[in-house]
Amino acid sequence: MERPALAITVGEPAGIGPELCAMLAVRHAEHPFAARLVFVGDLALLGERAQRIGLAPRYAEYDPLAFAPAGGVVEVWHHPVAAPVRPGHPDPTNASSVLRTLQNAADACATGAFAALVTAPVQKSVMMDAGIPFLGHTEYLAARTHTPRVVMMLVGGAPDVPLRVALVTTHLALADVPAAITRDAVDATLAIVARALRDDFGIASPRIAVCGLNPHAGEGGHLGHEEIDVIAPAVAHATLDAQWSGPLPADTVFVPEHARRYDAIVAMYHDQGLPVLKAASFGHGVNVTLGLPFVRTSVDHGTALDLAADAERARTADVGSLVAATELAIALTQRTAVPASGPSP
Repeated sequence: MERPALAITVGEPAGIGPELCAMLAVRHAEHPFAARLVFVGDLALLGERAQRIGLAPRYAEYDPLAFAPAGGVVEVWHHPVAAPVRPGHPDPTNASSVLRTLQNAADACATGAFAALVTAPVQKSVMMDAGIPFLGHTEYLAARTHTPRVVMMLVGGAPDVPLRVALVTTHLALADVPAAITRDAVDATLAIVARALRDDFGIASPRIAVCGLNPHAGEGGHLGHEEIDVIAPAVAHATLDAQWSGPLPADTVFVPEHARRYDAIVAMYHDQGLPVLKAASFGHGVNVTLGLPFVRTSVDHGTALDLAADAERARTADVGSLVAATELAIALTQRTAVPASGPSP
């Protein structure tokens, strides 16, 4: 099987992304991934930040018409930053160049030029300070690919007992969540999760738990009616080629003894499901966007500006989540058999 080509965006240039990319490149030289790795970012910046933490990865400028270089070399699709970068101190002037890396990488993936997209973290507040309405990678990629609905799912836990948590709503203020828990939203989320578990993760008859929105899953209507009016009907009418349970109280379903019974758990909102997963797997979890026309994975953490600001602390950054995101992207592309040629320059 031909090695898939992965586009890996560097993320916020003042964050920990460039250092993590250097660590990933060194690992690729020592233990090559079964893929062609192409970083999307500033080539000079990547070299400087690697040297800053005492690493010397082998970078080469990306040539879409050439074969992948041998020897664990990582290619860089050069996207220059707009202004000088001070580690740990994001500059809104660079927001447009950060967005350009994501835009070009996503477009290349959508046309089949790359098999998958792996993203390092961006600083959403800096994007918005620059006047760019950016809620997050998940929302941006859905809009960019004209995908009506996507689902954020984080994958973590032990290798033999994986924990997969999908969300009905993502980056939304808590006060706005109840109104967003509609029958259409829950129906679409359940369908996307079931299809992804079957088609991408290879689980023939996935077991899926669905959380309620309210404490104790509404306590029979005494603590809210979303379970009765919306969630329970959606579960009852969900696809029959999965085994559904719910709505269940979130404080019960995430107990490890119960969680291991399921192939995935669908939570209603961001902070209902993700704190549990991050407590179990932070630094080694993977964020997967389900429903896109291509595979997309990401790290489970932010830009870590405090680490990036200090070279000595930057050396201690944990590359585990980026490694896991790369490995999962490769596994998913092999299952979905997406083409893996390079994009036009």
